[in-house]
Amino acid sequence: MASPRKTTQHRRKPPWWRSRERLIAVGAISLGIIVAVVIVFEIVLPRQITPSGPESVPLQPACPMAASIVVQGFSVPAGPVAGYCQEQLAIAADIIAAGIKSGAPTAAEEIAVMTAIGESSLRNVNYGDKAGPDSRGIFQQRTNWGSLANRMNPYLAARAFYGRLLELPGWQGMTPTQAAHIVQGNADADYYTQFYSRAVVLVDELSKRRITLPTSIPSAGNG
Repeated sequence: MASPRKTTQHRRKPPWWRSRERLIAVGAISLGIIVAVVIVFEIVLPRQITPSGPESVPLQPACPMAASIVVQGFSVPAGPVAGYCQEQLAIAADIIAAGIKSGAPTAAEEIAVMTAIGESSLRNVNYGDKAGPDSRGIFQQRTNWGSLANRMNPYLAARAFYGRLLELPGWQGMTPTQAAHIVQGNADADYYTQFYSRAVVLVDELSKRRITLPTSIPSAGNG
């Protein structure tokens, strides 16, 4: 007599097991979505770059739309260039033009622009500060630099700056901030370092826009 066939009974999974399976499935789907989002942000979207230090070029501002203007033989754009707009770029052009007329090398132009950035942010300041109430202009020059009219004229103020820089013995062998510190007589010998990289960019970019020889401005007094 044949033995009865054994049948396998399928045991039902308890409710808690089915809930566990659902949680695992939902977790896997969520993880896949997160990975996909990360890939999109890393590959598709551009990364925001944070300046690495004080010498970094500042974030580009939104400059007012304007046609290029000619300043001392340079075509000055609306900007931004190295973070500066047309009003400030025009002053940088004055400084570079004064350097050309003074026979100054590019290194001296960079020092001059760097100094003006540090002293006035390339603005023609008509007031002084606590350390020098009589300081004026883009270099914050005091009364021993010349007449107020000359100090408030960016081109003539720059000519005066080059005059002292180029007469400084061994300035070519100094760091830019050391040379500027001696000419300006400020308190911190390293103060101007943070502005040097911006000055290099400005001199380079504006020099590419030179269209004619700079025009000298008649002196308003001393200088």
